[in-house]
Amino acid sequence: MTGSAVAAAAVVSGVVLAWPATAPGLSATGSLTAASANSARLANDKLQLEGSGALASQVVLAKTQAAQRRQQSLVLAARLAAARQAAARRSAERRAAAAAQQAAQQAAQQAQQAAQQAQQQSQPSQPSAAPSASPAPAGSPQQIATGMLGSYGWSSSQFSCLDPLWNQESGWNVSASNPSSGAYGIPQALPGYKMASAGADWQTDAATQIRWGLGYIKATYGSPCGAWAHEQAAGWY
Repeated sequence: MTGSAVAAAAVVSGVVLAWPATAPGLSATGSLTAASANSARLANDKLQLEGSGALASQVVLAKTQAAQRRQQSLVLAARLAAARQAAARRSAERRAAAAAQQAAQQAAQQAQQAAQQAQQQSQPSQPSAAPSASPAPAGSPQQIATGMLGSYGWSSSQFSCLDPLWNQESGWNVSASNPSSGAYGIPQALPGYKMASAGADWQTDAATQIRWGLGYIKATYGSPCGAWAHEQAAGWY
């Protein structure tokens, strides 16, 4: 091994070599000159090794910092993605809640309208009979009905249709009641309390029931013969 190589190895390992005062084959002056040259080479080699170590440390540090920056970028990107997903989820929840609220309001409105319609249908019909101020004819229910025909614009011939109609419906019985449907009275009003529009005594008075029944026939079928024709065709009027 040459002197410079041995010296370099000694510097690296931390060992200090002591050269002999005079190398074999050299004069004292030559030995000093060689020792000086070797010392210079050793110092230069040490500087090169130290420089290489510093450069390697800088490279490692730079790589470490770059890796940390990439990791920070990935963490930031993940946080941004999570924030966008959370915002989208909240927006969807708000839209769903608004739609549900609107549907509930519409359902409530529809239920209210249905209840109002049902209430209106259950209320007694407005009087469609002749003015109550007109005195009711006396006699049997058939005689009372015959006497009222003219006040509705009909001739007495309409009684030939009215008589079989109400005879089939109730037998001209003031208290006739249909247990299955709830129809009541001579004209079989359904429900029976509709006849209250013709008088408070609708449950017991034949004239009140007949007045209401003739008004219903006029408004619905135009005449007793029209109501009788429907009764024969459909089984009800």
